[in-house]
Amino acid sequence: MRAQYTIAVDRMRQAEVVAALNALPSAGLGLEPTPVQEMGRLRAALGGGARLLVKRDDAIPFGFGGNKVRKLDVVAAQARDEGADTLLTVGGLQSNHARATAAAAARLGLGCVLVLNGAPPERPAANTRLDVLLGADIHFVATREDRVPAMRSAAERLRAQGRRPFEIPLGASTPLGALAFARAVVELADQVPPPDVIVHSTSSGGTQAGLVAGCALLGWPTRVVGISADDPAPALSATVAGLVSGVEATLGAAGLRREPAREIEVDDSFVGEGYGIPTPASREALELAARTEALFVDPTYTAKALAGLIARVRDGRFERDQTVLFWHTGGQVALFA
Repeated sequence: MRAQYTIAVDRMRQAEVVAALNALPSAGLGLEPTPVQEMGRLRAALGGGARLLVKRDDAIPFGFGGNKVRKLDVVAAQARDEGADTLLTVGGLQSNHARATAAAAARLGLGCVLVLNGAPPERPAANTRLDVLLGADIHFVATREDRVPAMRSAAERLRAQGRRPFEIPLGASTPLGALAFARAVVELADQVPPPDVIVHSTSSGGTQAGLVAGCALLGWPTRVVGISADDPAPALSATVAGLVSGVEATLGAAGLRREPAREIEVDDSFVGEGYGIPTPASREALELAARTEALFVDPTYTAKALAGLIARVRDGRFERDQTVLFWHTGGQVALFA
């Protein structure tokens, strides 16, 4: 059975919900609305078709940007308000989330412990170089499965020293982190009419959950299509659905209603040989974006997501009168790995 969601809000309460989203706590990471731009040259290179837009979260100025900054702005604020003195999180060797967490910790004057899977690099580059510059204490483990136990052990050691650690799950993908992306949909609503489709990279699920919840809460009919960077579609769509339910619980039941179930759309056909391994389609997408729009996408996440969008345009899966928005979730630092 495919994962579904039914969250919605009565129209008379939409303004109240928007106000609640805009009142989410902030760590002061300097978030401003990111641009929405036409991708007319890419559209022409693909032979026409649907109108293509891009939401430029790669242009967030704080800490080299990316979607993780939106989530960390609220999650790190929670840590600060709870009196934490150290942020801990997990990720891969070139984790955008780890880099953004280290940046948030530096801005807030907190310690930072990163647990990364992979061999310690002889010469840190790209995100790992930034992690070092930001002063993070980096622990390397062999596999993805080793990360969370190592983070918990590090947190226990800190507590034994009288410190106050705050553990942030992979990608800051919690209901609170997802709410930050529901708020991002409110930001988008001030910029453009509802697009017919939003295409983005999905991995830990929080970004997609926030986009799905935000569109539903605003009453938009927009489809949200997540292109998986790693996990199989059934598992990832279930994760997203669980986070959407968490958003619903966080907002409270009053005023929320049920509507006919809509599917969580995750496409895992662009993963290729695995996480972080480029494919012919992602290489083409990376080059096309640069050469038509001077837009830089990264090999791990956004190039594969853009490849999914390009394939849909070429296959005629979007109508010519539709508007398709590519939500650029950042990650361009990985180009320098």
